[in-house]
Formats: sequence, C-alpha cells, structure tokens
Amino acid sequence: MIGIDLIKTSRMKRMMDRFEKKALQKFLSDDEIALVKNYKTAAGFWAVKEAASKALGVGIGSECGFHDITISKTQKGAPKIKLSKKIVESFNVSDTSVSITHDGEYAIAVVAIETKN
Repeated sequence: MIGIDLIKTSRMKRMMDRFEKKALQKFLSDDEIALVKNYKTAAGFWAVKEAASKALGVGIGSECGFHDITISKTQKGAPKIKLSKKIVESFNVSDTSVSITHDGEYAIAVVAIETKN
C-alpha cells in the first residue's frame, strides 16, 4: 500500500508561529520534536504521518492517530517510521518505507507499507 502527502511549508510556519511548541506536540513526540530543525522539517514530518495513514487506507482519525506513527532517522540521516503495536496488529504490517522531499515552498512524503497476507 502506498500513501503520499503534500504540504505547503508556510502552513506549518504559521501554525508554529501561532502555537509554538504546542503546534508540534499535536503530531510529534518529544523525540521527534528534537529532530525538527525548522518549519520545513516539521512540514515534512507532517506529510510523512499523513502519507502513512493514507497508505493504511484510513487517514488520520480514530483508527490511526498522529502518535501511532513515529519518525526517526538512520545513522546516515534517512527518515524511517515505526508504527504502534495497535497499527501493526490491526493492519498486519510487516515493513515500511518512507521518503521525504522539499522543493520551494512544499514538502512531499511517500510511504509504502507492506502487509503479511
């Protein structure tokens, strides 16, 4: 299953300017917040979580919340995601892949989720 999301980075900038750290806490854990360099990074992380929920076929909501998806980095700095036990079991997930890119005023993320059939 594949999910994709696009966000205009200025939308994240406005949210962070208005709500400061609370804006990030809405969708990121403290460990994830520590990885955020600026509003563009935060926008990319938002896109990852939206893309992951879309790959699951449910979107962000009661079946999959922002905090069911955790973003981290490999030793080489590539993004990776971990899904909560609830999500792994509910959707029979066996593996995930993620890619984030930024261009101008946009951040885009693509997430692939493999399931055990």
